[in-house]
Amino acid sequence: MSTVMTRPGRLAAAGQWMQRHGAAIRGIQWVVVAVYAFLILVPAVMPLPGDTAHLWNNLTLAAQFVFWGIWWPFVLLSMVMLGRVWCGVLCPEGALAEFASKYGRGWAIPHWMRWGGWPFVAFGLTTIYGQMVSVYQYPKAVLLVLGGSTFAAMIIGLLYGREKRVWCKYLCPVNGVFSLLARLAPFHYKVDEDAWRRSYKDGEHGHRVIPINCAPLVPLRNMKGASACHMCGRCSGHRDAIALTWRAPSSEVVELGDKQANAWDTALILYGLLGIAIGAFHWTASRWFVDLKMFFATWLVDHDITWPLDTNAPWFLFTHYPEQNDVFSWLDGTMVIGYILATALVYGTALLILLMGATRMLGRFNAVRLHHLTQGLIPIAGAGVFLGLSATTLSLLRAEHVSLWWASDMRIAILAIANLWSAWLAWLVTRRYSERFVQRGLAMVWFVAALAVVDSAWWLMFWGWASK
Repeated sequence: MSTVMTRPGRLAAAGQWMQRHGAAIRGIQWVVVAVYAFLILVPAVMPLPGDTAHLWNNLTLAAQFVFWGIWWPFVLLSMVMLGRVWCGVLCPEGALAEFASKYGRGWAIPHWMRWGGWPFVAFGLTTIYGQMVSVYQYPKAVLLVLGGSTFAAMIIGLLYGREKRVWCKYLCPVNGVFSLLARLAPFHYKVDEDAWRRSYKDGEHGHRVIPINCAPLVPLRNMKGASACHMCGRCSGHRDAIALTWRAPSSEVVELGDKQANAWDTALILYGLLGIAIGAFHWTASRWFVDLKMFFATWLVDHDITWPLDTNAPWFLFTHYPEQNDVFSWLDGTMVIGYILATALVYGTALLILLMGATRMLGRFNAVRLHHLTQGLIPIAGAGVFLGLSATTLSLLRAEHVSLWWASDMRIAILAIANLWSAWLAWLVTRRYSERFVQRGLAMVWFVAALAVVDSAWWLMFWGWASK
């Protein structure tokens, strides 16, 4: 009993430590900014690595490994393990956006920027464009995609808000993904509403309440869950009402999912993480992609239409690196876009139909229930993106002749855990809408079928196509 009772106190103390050492956290952010700037700027002006280059003697390969082999996969994992600590403590883009906002114009946030579809649209466009220019392989593409996003964040900061992270709140391409994954985190900053109300009379620690700056624009008094919070610690202890607290990893999805449910989150899960992202990872390994490209190329030649086979597209539109024997024709680039969109449409629609069936098993069809149940797929969606990004990690290690005998078993283990976690979340969600075991069981049959559809995508990529 004593161990259970001391844990919340220790965690709350960790939040208070972050609040007291805010200056040090800001200093860490600037160190990350410097490393980030070095890794995207310097390789972009260096020659591309030759055949004898290695991770330990070539900065371009080292930067590629850091960004796509370590940085992004484990940023995603950190969202599930720690909440959005990356956003509040380490993210260079957020730090620069807030810094620019401190000295900017301070304009009001326009209505168009508050549109709820931006997380889905920004994620989709960035993911597709990254594949068009081969962002995982070439430093100029990294500078264009990541550097362009950072530059846009600073411009938005200069124009809107005052010491705020307006870009992070509304336009960041991964804000929606981070928001979804953070709902699985085992702790959050919890608001004691009774203590908040008392503070109007009693103050904070018996003194006048000192205002704080919540850079990501979270309404602190009504803050629920961890999806929007950047976990920076600035609000810890505010009004004696906010403290870092443990929680069940399922609690936010199950208990708040109906209140947070909306069509854009559902679109991001089904057509974004389980559609566009799968297509982006799939096409390089897909036998179907090769067969379709050969079919269209043959048809074009037979009909004396040769301009789509030209390779004169600029590198910032389609991949163009002749010295690496890596050049996209107009057909190649169009095929990449079409394949990703077709994959998103097929997988997303199949999953939507199955989830609609699961929703119907729980009673009359209800959109809120559909959106709530869809959140049960967050673990398998996050695991898929992690596996897709880690494929780059493994390919770089394989090029260095590192033994990867464990990779297949690790992938199976990650998928198994994610499937069980998603199924458990869905089972708990169904209990919110029905106490009848038969209804819930029938809904789970549809949901497990949806999990099988997702698993089929990763089976194809890692085992199906690889074995041929």
